[in-house]
Amino acid sequence: FSAMSKKYATAVVWFRNDLRLRDNGALTEAISLAENIVPVYVFDTRYYTAHPLSRVSRIPRAGAKRLQFVLDSVNDLKRSLRDRRSDLIVRAGVSEEEIVNIVRSCKANVVIAHKEVTSEETEMESSLRSMLTDIGVDSKYIWDNTLYHIDDLPFDSINDIPEVFTTFRKKVEGKKVTVRSCLEIPDIPPIENNLVDDSKAITLETLGISRPEEVKTDQYSLQFKGGESAGLERLEDYIFTNDCLKEYKETRNGLIGKNYSSKLSAWLAYGCISPRTIYESVKRYEKERVSNQSTYWLIFELMVRDYFRFWSYKQGKRIFYAPGPKKRTDIKWKYDDTLLDSWREGTTGIPFIDASMRELKATGFMSNRARQNVCSFLAKDMELDWRLGAEWFENQLIDYDVTSNWGNWVYTAGVGNDPRDDRYFHILKQSAVYDPNGEFIKHWCPELEDLPKEFVHTPWKMSSAMQQKYHCKLGVQYPKPIIRLKAGMNPWKPKGNGKQSRPFQSKQ
Repeated sequence: FSAMSKKYATAVVWFRNDLRLRDNGALTEAISLAENIVPVYVFDTRYYTAHPLSRVSRIPRAGAKRLQFVLDSVNDLKRSLRDRRSDLIVRAGVSEEEIVNIVRSCKANVVIAHKEVTSEETEMESSLRSMLTDIGVDSKYIWDNTLYHIDDLPFDSINDIPEVFTTFRKKVEGKKVTVRSCLEIPDIPPIENNLVDDSKAITLETLGISRPEEVKTDQYSLQFKGGESAGLERLEDYIFTNDCLKEYKETRNGLIGKNYSSKLSAWLAYGCISPRTIYESVKRYEKERVSNQSTYWLIFELMVRDYFRFWSYKQGKRIFYAPGPKKRTDIKWKYDDTLLDSWREGTTGIPFIDASMRELKATGFMSNRARQNVCSFLAKDMELDWRLGAEWFENQLIDYDVTSNWGNWVYTAGVGNDPRDDRYFHILKQSAVYDPNGEFIKHWCPELEDLPKEFVHTPWKMSSAMQQKYHCKLGVQYPKPIIRLKAGMNPWKPKGNGKQSRPFQSKQ
């Protein structure tokens, strides 16, 4: 395009969960339509501060580790733009108001942004579109951040997205839907210096969030550093440098180590890298090294992620309500502070659950296998309102992705798109299969490190003499089980001699 043929003089590019330059549809569209672009990111104070609280458990929606990852990602994007003589205007406030203020100051004719799918985000889009229309400015939202473009799906409308993933996958694969090629980084025009004011740097402290404790990195934990640069480095390291992809299907249910799975989810969640970028790396690996079930399976997992995004778009607000898309008003969920606190803190007395929840709190990450088990435990064994768990994940997970998180929670709780109503994760069986020697449990629950493997999953089976021998007195060094599991547990006395836990209280 020549400058004369472009439709707009100035476009504001509103970066959202697409914090990258490569394969960025909104950025590419803006450069094709406007002579000048003004890149903007807003830390929306309705979500990214200590003050907005979740609906059910009344806790801050964004925890420190996740917010630090977003800050790192925004700073990396800013550096990349500066390297190209552009820049990123970074603000904190209500997104629509901040965008309109920037539009006025730079006399923009259009705002172009990545399209989101869940209710709060789409309401924000509608609100901004209305505000911009009132001042004679256009707006355009670009579909991005899925492996398959929504326009290429073999369905007439979003309402035709199947209720079961397998049906979706077979239809997409059967129709041989192609993955669009990645967009290269376009030539970005320089920005006027007077538009960017970095005098008020945004940090965790200015957002009212306490800085997280330094995450201990060892052979067990990956350091999650936000940004496109770090995301592309992780992608290259996992697939090519460490050559892990060829065994992904066999190792993906692991619990310990940096490379049992790709761990690309955090960079995907904030759009530091796109699903298509991962897809192209997989295809290059298949061409250069090996094509097998493992290489297919990483693409399969990207399809699962796509499915939750499309399906959530179809369901709207229903994925956030207790009865879920299945409208299960027959389930009477409990609200119990003692049970909830024990789950959050990893003090339930069920070692596999406790190790998983302690890992989450310490690192901001948890394996997929562990997530399935702790979700099932909270909803099916504790019978607590599943949204309490979904909100805790929203606060704690570095890789929090709204559709993947809430979609998986409604599925596991039995109120979503699982064709089975009675799906239940047998915690003790899962623990024995995926952590046979208790290595994962002992790492995160050091009170249990002296226990032989026949007791590490079920310490309540030890006699008093055994507890003394292995330096693990139940109720002292390690908690007694707070509830009875619905499967696999021998009779035992409830914690506190059957005394009722205090009722759930909303935390203000």
